[in-house]
Amino acid sequence: MSENKVKSSENIAMLENRLGISRRSFLQLCAAMAATMGLPPGADAAIAAAVASKKRPSVIWLHFQECTGCTESLLRAEHPTLEKLILDVISLDYHETLFAAAGHQVEAARRLAMKENKGKYLLVVEGAIPTKDKGIYCKIGGQTAIDMLKECAADAGAVVAIGSCSSWGGMPSTGPNPTGSSSAGEVLGKVIPNIPGCPPNPYNFLSTVVHFLTFGKLPEVDHLGRPKFAYSRLIHENCERRAHFDAGRFAMEFGDVGHRKGYCLYKLGCKGPETYANCPAILFGDVGNASWPVGTGHPCIGCTEKGIGFTKPIHALADLKNVTPPLGFPRIVEEQGSGATIASVAVVAGAAGAAVGAAAAMAHNLGKVTVPPPENPGKSEAKKEPERAEP
Repeated sequence: MSENKVKSSENIAMLENRLGISRRSFLQLCAAMAATMGLPPGADAAIAAAVASKKRPSVIWLHFQECTGCTESLLRAEHPTLEKLILDVISLDYHETLFAAAGHQVEAARRLAMKENKGKYLLVVEGAIPTKDKGIYCKIGGQTAIDMLKECAADAGAVVAIGSCSSWGGMPSTGPNPTGSSSAGEVLGKVIPNIPGCPPNPYNFLSTVVHFLTFGKLPEVDHLGRPKFAYSRLIHENCERRAHFDAGRFAMEFGDVGHRKGYCLYKLGCKGPETYANCPAILFGDVGNASWPVGTGHPCIGCTEKGIGFTKPIHALADLKNVTPPLGFPRIVEEQGSGATIASVAVVAGAAGAAVGAAAAMAHNLGKVTVPPPENPGKSEAKKEPERAEP
């Protein structure tokens, strides 16, 4: 075994003791993260080596206009749990909600972390930034949110916006937006990696951090700055109710028969057909199957999409991105008719004054066959009585 492999094996063994998990569980976690991010074969080994051996990245986490739901979501992560994350995977050097200290001590810790990890720390921004009246509507330690964000971002190795509020303004930016709430990217004047959601799934954030730790850069993003591994497909494509949509089975009201049977929620305003996220694939809270809004019977509100979540009314129908249902659908169980009888055909034909038509219909129903055309159309042949089919 090479020296590097021996060293890596020793580091993983040490990590087993620190994290309190088996080697197999740790390697399975790394493989799952690699698969989630769509990384090539071998990336799981690189992730394992990086987490086991590299210095924990310093993380500075800012809070602005938000409900702390993004942090609350992270608190409920199980792979790894929060204490293992902040003590063994990353070094959380500033977080207003999770810090025991307060006031000047906290601000001193932030500035020290920025100085000691200049150009290397990961800056996480939670919440929208008010820009009206020079940003006076959100201040921390006497410093406006605008000034604090710009100061922290100047020497950061990477900046990540977590949650819809930080990604595109979210609920605080909903009209009339009296404080001029804006996204972190808008304030910084550039596209930064966004992990939108209200709240976002914590594993999308954890995978992004692990990618940064392993490869020294953030994962590939789309034109809105969202990591492609998490936001490249419509919710509608992976929804467990999609089959009902294709079959035309919709819940029309909350609590009706269709709603209780798990039919599609499109007509109740589900925004899944126009929202990009992986919610139905990785779920929430590690509590089992169907642990996401649509799975529990509520329409998706499109919280990962700017101009949809907190903007478009919940009851409004989604703009379908990839398929448009027809105006009418067959019923779940179609009634089967008995077909027309000879008598009914004759009555209808007689009422219409078409005796010839009735005769033709009766002949067809009785199994009468037609005479094949002559082989030589130019020559006349004697007409033959058509043979009656066997009953």
